[in-house]
Amino acid sequence: MVFRYYKKYIPWIILVFALLFVEAICDLALPDKMAEMMTEVVSGAGTKAVLKIGLVMLAYSAGVTAASVAVGYLAAMIGAGAARDMRAAVFNKVSDYSNSEFDRYTTSSLITRSTNDITQIQMFSIMVLRIVLYAPIMAGGGIMHAVAKSTGISYLAWVIVAAVGLVLISLLTLLLVAQPKFMKLQKLMDRLNLVAREGLNGMMVIRAFNTQQREEERFDAVNTELMQSNLFVNRVMSALMPIIMIVMNGVTIAVVWIAAYYANDVATVANMMAFMQYAVQIIMSFMMVTMVFVMMPRAIVAIKRVNEVLKTQVVVADSEGAVPAENLTGELEFKNVTFKYGDSENPALENISFKASPGMTTAIIGATGSGKSTLVSLIPRMYDVTEGEITLDGQDVRAFTLESLRDNVSYVPQKNVLISGTIGSNIGYPDRQPDAARSAQAADIAQATEFIASKALAFEEPIAQGGANVSGGQKQRLAIARALYKKAPIYVFDDSFSALDFKTDANLRQALKTDLHEKNIIIVAQRVGSIMNADQIIVLDNGKMVGLGTHKQLLDTCPVYRDIAESQLSKEELQHA
Repeated sequence: MVFRYYKKYIPWIILVFALLFVEAICDLALPDKMAEMMTEVVSGAGTKAVLKIGLVMLAYSAGVTAASVAVGYLAAMIGAGAARDMRAAVFNKVSDYSNSEFDRYTTSSLITRSTNDITQIQMFSIMVLRIVLYAPIMAGGGIMHAVAKSTGISYLAWVIVAAVGLVLISLLTLLLVAQPKFMKLQKLMDRLNLVAREGLNGMMVIRAFNTQQREEERFDAVNTELMQSNLFVNRVMSALMPIIMIVMNGVTIAVVWIAAYYANDVATVANMMAFMQYAVQIIMSFMMVTMVFVMMPRAIVAIKRVNEVLKTQVVVADSEGAVPAENLTGELEFKNVTFKYGDSENPALENISFKASPGMTTAIIGATGSGKSTLVSLIPRMYDVTEGEITLDGQDVRAFTLESLRDNVSYVPQKNVLISGTIGSNIGYPDRQPDAARSAQAADIAQATEFIASKALAFEEPIAQGGANVSGGQKQRLAIARALYKKAPIYVFDDSFSALDFKTDANLRQALKTDLHEKNIIIVAQRVGSIMNADQIIVLDNGKMVGLGTHKQLLDTCPVYRDIAESQLSKEELQHA
C-alpha cells in the first residue's frame, strides 16, 4: 500500500534510471581509457594523442559528475515527496478513525509511525533509487569488462568470483544475526516515546508525589534497552566495512601477483591495471548494495507498521446509501441499545431505551464506570451500537453521513482539549473564520466573559498547547463556549461542569435553559444538586438503566438514585427538593 505513493513519480524514476545508465557507462569507460593512455605514453605516442585521450577521460568524468548530481537531486525529490504524501495519508486516515481504532493504537505509536517510520522509508527509497538501480549496472558492466581484460589469464576471473562470494556470504551471515534486533528497534522506539510522553504530560503529578527519580529510572531503562539494541546492530553491521576493505585489497594483491607471472608487455600490464579497477568497481557495487541491506530490515518493519495504519478498517463509517442529515429538529431516541467494547464479553451498556426531545434537558447520572460517557458517545457515533438502534427524527443515525450527523450534534467530551492559538480561535474553532459576535455570545453563556476580559489581550490572548496556561475551570468554560458557538439541535455535555464552582455552575445552567430552551440538551453529571431541575434523569448502574424520571420521582422509586442523593445532600435539602 505504501508503494502506491511512488506511482506518480514513475516518469521521474525512469529518468533516474536513464541518468544512472549514463553515469555507469561513463564510469566503466574510464579504466579502459586509462589503460589506453598508459599504453600510448609508454609507446612514445605524441602529446596530441595523449591530450585527446585525456580530454575524452575528462568528458567522461564530467558526465559522471553531472549524472550523479542530477540523480541525487531527483532521488531526494522523489523520496521527500512520497514521504510527504504518506504522512498526509496517515494523518487523514487517523482523522477518520473511530474511538475503536484509537483504542487499538497508542498515541505515541501513531506519532512514531507518521514520523520516524516514514523517515526510515524515505531514506530507504532514496538509497534504492541512488544505489540499488546503479549497483547492478556497475557490477554487470564491470564483470563484462573484467572478463574482456582477463583474456588469456583465466585465473583473474576466479579472483572476481572468490571476492564476490566472500562478500555475499559475509553480508547474509551478518544480516541473519542482526535481523531480530532490527525488528525490535521500532517497537522500542514506540515504548520510548510512550514513556517520554507520559512523563512530560504527567509532570505535575510526578512532582506532587516526588517520583522524579522513579520516572527517570523508568525512562533510563527503556532508553538503555534501545541503546543496547542499536549498539548491537551497529557493531554487527560495522564488520562489513573491514571485510569489504580486506576483499578489495586482496583483489589488488591477487591481480598484481598473477600479473607478475603472466604480464610480458606494456599492453598486458595496462590491461591488468584496468582489470584491477574493474574489480574494485565490482566490489564497490556490492558494498553499496550492502549499505542498502543495512537499512532494509528497519525499512521493511517501518513499511509494515505504516501499512497497518493505512489498511485498518474503520469500524464507524458512512453506510451504503447514507444521506445528509438536514433540517433536523433533534428528536432523539434510544431503542434497546446494547454496546460492547471490542471483544469484551460483558456489555458496557445493556438494553437502554429512552426518548429525549427538543426543549428538554436530559441528565444522566450513575456511579463511576456505569457507562455514562459511553452512552453519550454513541449519539455522534464515536462508537456504533452493538444491538438496537439510536434514531434522530425517527431515522437511524447510521442512515446519515457521519459529517452531517456530527454537524447536528454539539458535543463536549469529558476530557477538554484546547488547540494552540488564541481564546477567540478556540471558541470559534468550528469555523475557519470565526465570527467575533458569536464568540462573544457563546463566551457570555458559558460564563467565560469575566475571565476573558481580565486577560491583557482578551479574545486574542494566546492559548498554549493543550490549554496549559489556563485553569481547569477556565478550560471547561472555553470548551463549553466552543460547543455553544456551533449551532446544532442537540447539545451533549459529558461531565463538562465538574471543575466549576456552584455559583458558576448554577449561572451557566440558567443561561443554557434561557438561550437553548428550544434545543435538546443532554448532560452527564456527578452532582445531584446540579441536575435536580432536569426534565428527566436517567440513572445508570453497571451499564443498565435502573431509573428514569424526575428528581422527586426517582427519590421514591429508584434506590440507586436515592443512595447517590443521600450521599451528596443533607436531609433538609432532600425534603425541600
